[in-house]
Amino acid sequence: MSYPLPLTPEEKLAEAKGLLSLPRIVVICGSTRFMTEMAEADLRETKAGKIVVKPGCDMKSPHAFWSDPVEAEALKVRLDDLHRAKIRLADEVLVVGDCIGDSTRAEIAYARSLGKPVRFTHPEVDPGV
Repeated sequence: MSYPLPLTPEEKLAEAKGLLSLPRIVVICGSTRFMTEMAEADLRETKAGKIVVKPGCDMKSPHAFWSDPVEAEALKVRLDDLHRAKIRLADEVLVVGDCIGDSTRAEIAYARSLGKPVRFTHPEVDPGV
């Protein structure tokens, strides 16, 4: 007699999203220097009926939360972890911007390692092509 294998956490999440009738979730990735473009992409994706998650902090702009260099470095680590969680939650990834740095390249690789589809506002910057 064979028994079905237990669901993976990813399969459980997909099943829960289906049971809740959630729309597709898209996570926006890219350098925070493209925050204006990210906001525009958010509008387009939301208009298309998707739930959008994106970076919530622009550490390139001055703010008291990251004015201390030691605290800023610790915050960057936490924000990177949080963004990877957003990628795990999402059904797809949208990379915004016409150039890709190391952090975004790592996010793309992470998303692809999870089997997430990755789209680009500027397909020519796709490091996988």
